[in-house]
Amino acid sequence: MQQQNYFNNQNQQGLPNFNHGGHEFFDMHEVLSGTINVLDQFMLFRTFVKDPELLDIIDRQYSFILSQYNLTAECFATGRKPSHETSTYMMQQPTNIQYGIKPSQPKKPNQSLADVKDAGISGHMLGLIKTHASLLTMSAAEVTNPVVRRVLASQVQNFIELAYEIFLYQNKHAYYQVPQLQQNDMQSMLNTFVPTPGYPQSPIGNQGIPANFAPRYQ
Repeated sequence: MQQQNYFNNQNQQGLPNFNHGGHEFFDMHEVLSGTINVLDQFMLFRTFVKDPELLDIIDRQYSFILSQYNLTAECFATGRKPSHETSTYMMQQPTNIQYGIKPSQPKKPNQSLADVKDAGISGHMLGLIKTHASLLTMSAAEVTNPVVRRVLASQVQNFIELAYEIFLYQNKHAYYQVPQLQQNDMQSMLNTFVPTPGYPQSPIGNQGIPANFAPRYQ
């Protein structure tokens, strides 16, 4: 009883409600530290970028990621709904994929800062964003606080959009080339899987499985 009264008094004094699981704390520290890492590296990348189009992508993405960082840090600290809603990132690259391989110079590590090019910078950006999208996905599945979980989950699709925008920029400039299979191979693989008609027949007599079982598909 004394212990219960202590916690009640603590909450009445306006201290935060610790409605987080132990594993959640480690995941959230990793997510927020990772977001800071992305932002800091984008800031460093900006000093090397020469293409105004790539510079515009960096600035827009930096601004969006910073807003998501602030939102996540707020709801993690309070355990409650943040002061503003999560937003949706709207990329500006046209989705015209160029397929095929064009002749290009072999790649090798840079020998000096003078060798840093937009192709490499955009490649680093893509790697960072894809890695963070994976981290957000794994962490969202571990978080117990419903508000923090929703905030993390809502960012996954946005970071996929960020990555796709960088890919489209790279593909347009032949930095990221997309080979294709032969047409016959593609057709064969497209026909590998087909929808199944009707419902499966459940076995009769298995314990715990009713004979008239049929799954419902939404």
